[in-house]
Amino acid sequence: MTTETTETPILASGTLWQRTITQTEYALNCGALQPIATDYDFIEEGDIRFLVRILANLDRKEKAKKQQQQKTKKTGKNFNPFLPYEQDLFVGNLSETHVCLLNKFNVVNYHLLMVTRKFEEQEAWLTQRDFEALWLTLAEINGLVFYNGGQLAGASQRHKHLQLVPFPLVPDGLNLPIEPAIASVQFQNSIGIIPEFPFVHAIASFNPNWIQTPSEAAIFTLELYFSLLSAVSLSVNDQPLQSGAYNLLATRNWMMIIPRSQEEFEGISINSLGFAGGLLVRNSEQLQWLKSYHPLTVLKQVGIAR
Repeated sequence: MTTETTETPILASGTLWQRTITQTEYALNCGALQPIATDYDFIEEGDIRFLVRILANLDRKEKAKKQQQQKTKKTGKNFNPFLPYEQDLFVGNLSETHVCLLNKFNVVNYHLLMVTRKFEEQEAWLTQRDFEALWLTLAEINGLVFYNGGQLAGASQRHKHLQLVPFPLVPDGLNLPIEPAIASVQFQNSIGIIPEFPFVHAIASFNPNWIQTPSEAAIFTLELYFSLLSAVSLSVNDQPLQSGAYNLLATRNWMMIIPRSQEEFEGISINSLGFAGGLLVRNSEQLQWLKSYHPLTVLKQVGIAR
């Protein structure tokens, strides 16, 4: 069933996590949610223990992608899975501008999407309302929010959406594989870099009190966002679309931006999760290649070497 609910009230504070659990169970039972099974392995490089998931079956997602392409060819219009969205994947209204949906083809449990109600390009600059949606979700679910800014950054849909995956990302260890590397960040004024990262990036810390006031936090986060973009030479001008592709990662404690040069390297696609230390390969052959080539080298290839 595909529809759009506009009269549903905005989610009450403190209810997002339970709504996520309830809707996930419902969506699994009715078949709307179609998780992609994976095995996983680890690759250690420096201080980082990369989590590498090996896909068991991509058939359903690829079949859905082909159906989208056929529909686009037939109608001459790009298919948009978010307008209207599948009601069975609807978690709730975050605000007047954003809805929260389950990610239909999830690899990680309780993977959420924060989607603009009206169509906005994924390559448009993020706004104060986008960051309000970020803080509304992070306030209730401790996890990683990420944004794939453009096709070269791993975006698969044109309709603007941020994403959240709850902690821990690692099945038997840290919340985030790159945590040890982040601990070594070197700041100059408010912008930092991580010595171990061989690619251009910039990171900034959040005020721990911001989580209490998502609307106010969004104002300060937008300012930090522009500072980080400037630090990685992504010029923000009066144009509506971004000047280059990038990945954005954010937790309750920090936000990082990484400019991109290409979407994949040697057949391995990289989105924001790759820079968080979570990689995805299609088979054991790709896993073995990644072990010999090393994850940080792959990330440098798809980012910009520094």
